[in-house]
Amino acid sequence: MSVIRRFFHVLIIACLPGLSLAQGAQVAFGNTQQDSTLPVEVTADNLDVNQSNGTAVFTGNVLIGQGQMRLSASRVLVVYKEDQSGIQQLRATGGVTLVSGEDAAEARTADYNIDSGLIEMEGEVLLLQGVNALTGDKMFVDTRAGTARVTGRVKTILQPRGE
Repeated sequence: MSVIRRFFHVLIIACLPGLSLAQGAQVAFGNTQQDSTLPVEVTADNLDVNQSNGTAVFTGNVLIGQGQMRLSASRVLVVYKEDQSGIQQLRATGGVTLVSGEDAAEARTADYNIDSGLIEMEGEVLLLQGVNALTGDKMFVDTRAGTARVTGRVKTILQPRGE
């Protein structure tokens, strides 16, 4: 089932009684812990480099891979460390999708701090984990711990176990 189709499925179910609401929820994210020391591979339609401020902007069908994690967006700003020894931060905007293992999340923006391994996704966040879906305003992913925290009017449907 496509991500968009699942999203509309969640919206329809959200109108039904029995919806669980909370201000924050801690969940697992991805099958394994992510190693933020692995190389970051970026592909895109275009690249603009600004050596004076140590940034690069990738646009058009941007796909970023690091280990088992994939991030796609229409635009990604890469901020390099002051000594140019590596990447400090990635800022993705425009239809951001983050995939790790069987888990997928969508948002308007995502900031990834490479050194800490933390990703902050913001704006109509949708987290899909198998048949379960969770929405909220923000999601904080700790790639090293393999966990995520969703905040801001969290909504989910709890699926009872079948026999």
